[in-house]
Amino acid sequence: MWAWMKRCLLVFWHTLRRPSVHYSLGFLTLGGFLAGVLFWGAFNTALEATNTERFCTSCHEMRDNVFQELKTTIHYSNRSGVRATCPDCHVPHNWTDKIARKMQASKEVWGKIFGTIDTREKFLDERLVLAEHEWARLKANDSLECRNCHNYASMDLTRQSPRSASIHKRWLGTGEKTCIDCHKGIAHHLPDMKGIPQG
Repeated sequence: MWAWMKRCLLVFWHTLRRPSVHYSLGFLTLGGFLAGVLFWGAFNTALEATNTERFCTSCHEMRDNVFQELKTTIHYSNRSGVRATCPDCHVPHNWTDKIARKMQASKEVWGKIFGTIDTREKFLDERLVLAEHEWARLKANDSLECRNCHNYASMDLTRQSPRSASIHKRWLGTGEKTCIDCHKGIAHHLPDMKGIPQG
């Protein structure tokens, strides 16, 4: 058995050292590994650079509209100094969901290029559609981004108002509803919802 293993290792080593047209397979493997590490590092750096409040507010559509609204809320300024930034609420934290969200966000780049909401008027005209997309996303993932900070299991219901405690226990405790069902407009102004069924 040892002789067979030794023979396999020798064949493997010989294959790695055997030259391709110009380079050995070992050199190509090492080069491929290093190229992969460099690609991954560049990809992750770019991913994290696009996952900051500074990046999100670098276009005037966001800076002049929803970011100004966020700055007036408790999620931006509060007694504890904890601030929720754009990616905290709009980008999932775990890697696979984050990649999927970034792929969805590529449509936003398309909209930026073609000026879909480049004026306040266009933004207000599209606001309900944009909000409904975000609400549907949060509903589908059980308000995952909200729950990254607001964990129902950690809530002290005795420190909430009786009404809030009752509602949280009834809907969140049973899993029948999720955060976004009741907390639309918590960090941004609600769009004009005349004629839209509530509930």
